[in-house]
Amino acid sequence: MGKTTRLLVCVLAISAAVSVSAQKKKAAEPTPSEWRLKIQADKKGLVERAMKLTPEQGKKFWPLYESFQQDLERPRRDYARAILDYVAAGDSLSDANAKRLIEQALAATVAEARLREKHFKKVLGVLPAKAAARYAQIENKIEAVLRYETAAAVPLVQ
Repeated sequence: MGKTTRLLVCVLAISAAVSVSAQKKKAAEPTPSEWRLKIQADKKGLVERAMKLTPEQGKKFWPLYESFQQDLERPRRDYARAILDYVAAGDSLSDANAKRLIEQALAATVAEARLREKHFKKVLGVLPAKAAARYAQIENKIEAVLRYETAAAVPLVQ
């Protein structure tokens, strides 16, 4: 997979904000929407297998999970936009633009952290503390992998 394609996949995984479209495949390579849907489906499947919730717990947890994933779209989209703007600037990145982009990325990260804290409190209301902690760990592990992949694909500022 090329560096640009890898970066796009990583940014889409983080942003999860690309709208689903009814585009036809033009090549064997999946569209960005297809990548996003696959990543989201795989993530939910990972969470589902790792959590092993009872049916009663699942009825309470999964609506919170879905709501949280939707809430994450905005900060992830903002983060992805900053990263894509940085990559697009390439060697012409000015100091002022670099400062603006890192501030945008940091603001998105803070917004995401606030959402995670708010969401964890809600999860504690429907699951036992150990199960809620397990879910937080699973989310953090998945996020760490996605962030690592993105970081590996983004070149350092020159």
